[in-house]
Amino acid sequence: MLYVKIGDKDNVAIAIKDLPKGTDCGNGVVTIDDIPQAHKLALVDIPKGKEVIRYNVVLGYAKNDIKKGEWINEFKLDLPTPPSLDNMVYGTNLNYPLPDPIRTTFMGYEVENNPYAGIRNILAIHTTVQCVTGILNVAIKKIKQELLPKYKNVDDVVAINHAYGCGVAINAKEAKVPIRILQNLIYNPNFGGEVMVLSLGCEKLSVDKLLPKEYINDENVIVLQDKKGFKDMMTSILEMADKKLQKLNKRTRKELPLSKLCIGMQCGGSDAFSGVSANPSAGYASDMLVKAGATVMFSEVTEVRDGVHYIAERTVDKSVCDKLAKEMKWYDNYLLEGEVDRSANPTPGNKKGGLSNIVEKAMGSIAKSGHAPISEVLSPGERPTKHGLIYAATPASDIVCGPCQLASGITLQVFMTGRGTPYNLAAAPVIKVCSRNELKNMWDDLIDINAGPVATGEKTIKEVGTELFNYILDVASGKKKSKAEEYELANDFCIFNPAPIT
Repeated sequence: MLYVKIGDKDNVAIAIKDLPKGTDCGNGVVTIDDIPQAHKLALVDIPKGKEVIRYNVVLGYAKNDIKKGEWINEFKLDLPTPPSLDNMVYGTNLNYPLPDPIRTTFMGYEVENNPYAGIRNILAIHTTVQCVTGILNVAIKKIKQELLPKYKNVDDVVAINHAYGCGVAINAKEAKVPIRILQNLIYNPNFGGEVMVLSLGCEKLSVDKLLPKEYINDENVIVLQDKKGFKDMMTSILEMADKKLQKLNKRTRKELPLSKLCIGMQCGGSDAFSGVSANPSAGYASDMLVKAGATVMFSEVTEVRDGVHYIAERTVDKSVCDKLAKEMKWYDNYLLEGEVDRSANPTPGNKKGGLSNIVEKAMGSIAKSGHAPISEVLSPGERPTKHGLIYAATPASDIVCGPCQLASGITLQVFMTGRGTPYNLAAAPVIKVCSRNELKNMWDDLIDINAGPVATGEKTIKEVGTELFNYILDVASGKKKSKAEEYELANDFCIFNPAPIT
């Protein structure tokens, strides 16, 4: 077969490879256009105004008559109305049989008073304001050169630099979002419970807005405006870092149940194969993790908005469903205030990869959540109170979603891609799963798991999902490093700030 059809009601399919005009695809379908790989071809004639269906879901409506075998792209569809958020049905899809886990433990670092364990042993130096970034970056270089080699049990030293802290409306209603993210990031399990904060001294995000009272002391906080110049600043930072490193160096891994593991799922640079191979394989791994007691978070509001009613059916009770609706409505209003809607999401690369619109992208994106019940919904950067599968509401932007999930407690992220991206987090390893064999061949040394054989029929979702499950636990246990972690790739730390800047 030269194309992949997902749902029994689908009237379109995606090309497994480039299909020249005149290709006989079987079942009476002959291409009447050149169909690029991953793009859709019509399986039947579709009259103007009629539904175009993939995943058994209406992607949109034909702008003009579409002939069988014709190439369908973003220019040929009108976007449907998004699903209503009122009176969504909940709790009706909770009994899907999840796969039994083949492993139930991992080797991690326990953290006092934290429900989750770390999978890396990192000294994080947090900041209250962008103004201190230059000083901290110089200090980090010195710490890595002069101190870190002495502490073999510590994996890294990471600067939590960000663009917030001053020149902002600190008391604005939505300022709670970036503040919550920065506050909760302190407790990420990969940081081992050690607190170190660098402040300038005159910023709006003062130390007392970032830390609870019991942490505000000379053992945890350095205020640069209290120091006598650059040399005194460097000395103070290195002395505090050395004390923190001594404590972290005493930590050791121990065998722990998977209930101590918290990971995130995200996708970026998606294509039309993402919902066929990479994301369903990640969903299978997610289901196995949840069955074993682990916590898995999936996110990206605009990339679930058009399938939110399917997510609602998996929420465990009305309160979780209501929180889901609340987060969706908040984001609808946020986009409306910016005079855009969810159609602004797809990128040029998404469209080149065959995704015609946000509906198609969303249906593929949701696949990474598997089939498990959804135990909780979180606001951006909020810490969880439940285990299991959690929907953590965040923007879809890769570089903003990741920090939100870190603040919510993930210690590792699984990242699905069809087009390719070197994205990575300094504070948590990111495992890359690609949707196409061609991307694995092009980026062999950047892709960890290849789900491309699922699209070509060489492997099953179960096989790739199980491979990913084992890889996740090996990386979490310190037996392996992800490719991006091995190369020390890391994006800048970008936090979500919907509040005004003054």
